[in-house]
Amino acid sequence: MSGRRVIVMARKELVQILRDPQSLMIVILMPVILVVLFGYGVNIDLKGLPVFVFDRDGTQQSQDFLKHLQASQYFHVQRVVGNYDALTRGLDNGSAKMGIVIPWNFSQRLRSGGPVQVQALVDATDDNTANILTGYVQGVVQAYSAQVQSQWLSAHGAPLQFAPIAVETRTWYNEDLESSAFIIPGVLALVMSVIGAFLTSLTIAREWERGTMEQLISTPVSAGEIMLGKLLPYFVLGMADTVVCALIAIYWFRVPFRGSFLALMGSSAMFMVVVLSMGFFISVLAKGQFAASQIALITTFLPAFLLSGFLFAIEQMPLPLQWITHVIPARYYVSVLKKIFLKGTPAALLYADLVPLAIFALVLGILATRSFHKRLT
Repeated sequence: MSGRRVIVMARKELVQILRDPQSLMIVILMPVILVVLFGYGVNIDLKGLPVFVFDRDGTQQSQDFLKHLQASQYFHVQRVVGNYDALTRGLDNGSAKMGIVIPWNFSQRLRSGGPVQVQALVDATDDNTANILTGYVQGVVQAYSAQVQSQWLSAHGAPLQFAPIAVETRTWYNEDLESSAFIIPGVLALVMSVIGAFLTSLTIAREWERGTMEQLISTPVSAGEIMLGKLLPYFVLGMADTVVCALIAIYWFRVPFRGSFLALMGSSAMFMVVVLSMGFFISVLAKGQFAASQIALITTFLPAFLLSGFLFAIEQMPLPLQWITHVIPARYYVSVLKKIFLKGTPAALLYADLVPLAIFALVLGILATRSFHKRLT
């Protein structure tokens, strides 16, 4: 492997990019256009998601309240935890979208006729989900409160002068419930899919169509050097676009950035290797620019748009589609982006998303390397 030959191949590919106005437009304008369009023009609605419960009271009455909560069709009580730290971890790693805390004096306050507050901690990285969960938990609390009112009236012959139960809601990670904070981080996955897979899917196919593949084959440059030389410019351009999109998100749309910039760049580089390898593999197989571009669109951009959790919650999809999302690399990258931007999740807690990304990068990298050979057939 010669570094000099790789640089020469990279320079050749960069010249082709600069001479192709369509590719140049995609590299320069597409990231900015996508960020602006999704930042200003997209708003979505979602239904309920998993809920963790911390029952500090542990009495029959608090369990009765939980039964009302579990009976709701709008959210699912996934787990009852034994301490506040477990509740926080569930919100941090995305296992729960809401945490319900029942106070230690819940039943005591109700028996004495005093008001009691139930705390709802909402993960607002998805503002629509946060709004919906907040509304429905308030509905459940109001319904249970009305039942307590009725029981008090039967037992004491007089109604309470106030609602016995109230819910105190706190939104975490996206306190102002802004759609842009939820949507814009995921745009980076779309940008990298376009730069990585869509454009690189044209590299080898372009050589076949222009009749220059024979010249490359006749040179002393190895297959690995050709591959690295062709992918290096797109890797650099993709990472540069990632930085541009991140800066627009932070400084123009005021999306909170609470995590590590190093973790962002590291995970982005990993995802870039995934989409570059996929695009190169498609280019080798297709041997035609039109076919390669269509295959890349279907296998990378559309799944990143529809099945990654970028716009539509994976938990709301039919079960077969939820299974399919596990083989969509963008699913893990979008999850990482939202955790880094909004939650400030440290890299050590991103393993559930980074490990699958690393596996995809390794497998697709090997597949792309072994698919390309210096021969005419």
